[in-house]
Amino acid sequence: MSAAPVLRDTSLYNEDLAPIPVERRTWGTYNYASLWVAMSVCIPTYMMASGLIAGGMSWKQAIATILLGNLIVLIPMILNAHAGTKYGIPFPVYARASFGVSGANVPAILRAIVACGWFGIQTWIGGQAIYAMLQVLWPAGAGQPGIAWGCFFAFWALNMLVVWRGIATIKFLEGIGAPFMLGIGLLLLWWIAGKAGGLGPVLNTPSKFQTTGEFLRFFIPSLTGMVGFWSTVALNIPDFTRYAKSQHAQMVGQALGLPTAMTLYAFIGVAVTSASAVLFGQPIWDPVVLLGRFHQPVIASIALVALLVATLNTNVAANVVSPSNDFSNLSPRLISFRTGGLITGVIGILMMPWKLLGSFNSYIFGWLVGYSGFLGPIAGIMIADYFLIRRRDLQVAALYQRGQAYEYRGGVNYRAMIALGVGVLMALVGLVVPWLRWLYDYAWFVGFFAAGGAYCVLMGNASVPSKQFVEI
Repeated sequence: MSAAPVLRDTSLYNEDLAPIPVERRTWGTYNYASLWVAMSVCIPTYMMASGLIAGGMSWKQAIATILLGNLIVLIPMILNAHAGTKYGIPFPVYARASFGVSGANVPAILRAIVACGWFGIQTWIGGQAIYAMLQVLWPAGAGQPGIAWGCFFAFWALNMLVVWRGIATIKFLEGIGAPFMLGIGLLLLWWIAGKAGGLGPVLNTPSKFQTTGEFLRFFIPSLTGMVGFWSTVALNIPDFTRYAKSQHAQMVGQALGLPTAMTLYAFIGVAVTSASAVLFGQPIWDPVVLLGRFHQPVIASIALVALLVATLNTNVAANVVSPSNDFSNLSPRLISFRTGGLITGVIGILMMPWKLLGSFNSYIFGWLVGYSGFLGPIAGIMIADYFLIRRRDLQVAALYQRGQAYEYRGGVNYRAMIALGVGVLMALVGLVVPWLRWLYDYAWFVGFFAAGGAYCVLMGNASVPSKQFVEI
């Protein structure tokens, strides 16, 4: 018997947060592989890779760091994806099992705020790409006051239009955008490598680190930044896998798409940045700035259009779907997916993304590593709860009702809150205690294991309800 009619009368339910029926779970292996290709082929990936080169790594060191980081983050990604596929529920509803039906708003909002920051970063980059294209094609117009800001808000409006059209439009964009973007990226690599005299001179640039100690001091926080890059989606991946045909489809699609796409596009970023060092005497880590150095309108315009398509794909899929659901979880009756997307767009502007992209140091070691100290603990708690405490059994109907299995105390699981505090404190204490700086350098890892371990200890004597699966 379906429980949906009953749940529609609760304050924790709306159509956007409702479990996806089996007949509507249509995403296959290709959809998830192409989703990751489309989300990976973006300017922040490029800038992450180019930032490692600008920081002193050789191309081999940079690619190895990125590949290792993505193989690591793939593990919590697939683990958290399981509940979405099995029960058809989104991330904020899944979080109710461990944090409580009201307490789930804490991890949801933490995740949403980070996503808003990413949305702002991507939108700023897209606006800058439009402005750079105007400088190439219409220099007189681009020189008018306020044009750069106009480009920013124009790209913002385009993102909001896609959000307004819903998840079907997002799926369509990911399906057609992925192969196109890889082709454009390879074309850009071929062109700039030719300008620099081939890949030989580009890839022969040695590492700037003279000792292993120097390298490790840069490598460790860089690896944490690589994991932190996708630690956001590692939490909200159920928002996508709730549409999966099977566990096999989402697992294989993600395993094929994420490491492969990230490594390939990172190589493009590494090689193009290395080529810029050969051509201009210094590595230029911002691709929009780099393209502005070449006065060939046709090539520059094609490359900038490609960057815009990639940025739009990634921005909507990675940075709007999750916070829209998260904000909706605050008040399901009042905030829909569309309204949540608009809230995301406004907060993204207020977070001043132009400051977050001030330099590769602020981008990797400030932004990526910093927020991973908040998200790693959430992942540790959710994975420990689902796999170790509940053994993958959830009462779906109770996730949408007050006073049931996930009510805890006043709707909040204070054990999860304490564990979250322990994880965040351990991860970020190095920012204020210099001799513990190494904890911050490993922020995601420290937070993940500290919070997950604390949660298991605190839940050791707690009663966990047996499975009462209700299909909705």
